[in-house]
Amino acid sequence: MDDHPAYRGGLRMMLADVPGVRLVGEAESGVQAVALAAELGPDVVVMDLRMPDLDGIEATRRIVASGSPSAVIVLTMFEDDDSVFAAMRAGARGYLLKGADQDEIVRAIGAAAAGEAIFGPEIAARVISHFAAGSGSTATAFPALTAREREVLELVATGKGNAAIAHELVISLKTVRNHVSNILTKLQVSDRSAAIVKARRAGLGDTGP
Repeated sequence: MDDHPAYRGGLRMMLADVPGVRLVGEAESGVQAVALAAELGPDVVVMDLRMPDLDGIEATRRIVASGSPSAVIVLTMFEDDDSVFAAMRAGARGYLLKGADQDEIVRAIGAAAAGEAIFGPEIAARVISHFAAGSGSTATAFPALTAREREVLELVATGKGNAAIAHELVISLKTVRNHVSNILTKLQVSDRSAAIVKARRAGLGDTGP
């Protein structure tokens, strides 16, 4: 599932002659990926993170939450901690970087189909380092949020209003309102107060003693 036709085409060609691997569908948006996973029930879904309509994290979360037997492998260019751990929290069984060779991708698909979790070497090293350092969990809270939405939620959780957030982040008031609206939807809450409660329970918005 990738919004770039050229990359999907390359992946299709790469997998065409691999024994035991059959491509059953392609999607160019997150919404389409969720729908196709439900319709086709593939053993493995290869998911990009940056897609229109619905990002790959939320698409992964919806596929997993639906009870689908499909194992999701993320194949993306993003290797930052937020992306990696958000994908894991959303239920991804693997995480590879674009540029991985054919053997690595095929091995990951086979492992995911067998119920195993697999990560590219760069990502595995990052995961090990993260847990070895005892890193906090707030960065991985609310995996459906984008980095900017999480930043806005952090400020909302401290009690700041939209105007103050716009000033601090140097963005327009309309942009802040859009972010807050998306946050409420993704957190599945009806108002700002409920979002603050949920964020503070997750450790966001440290307001001091």
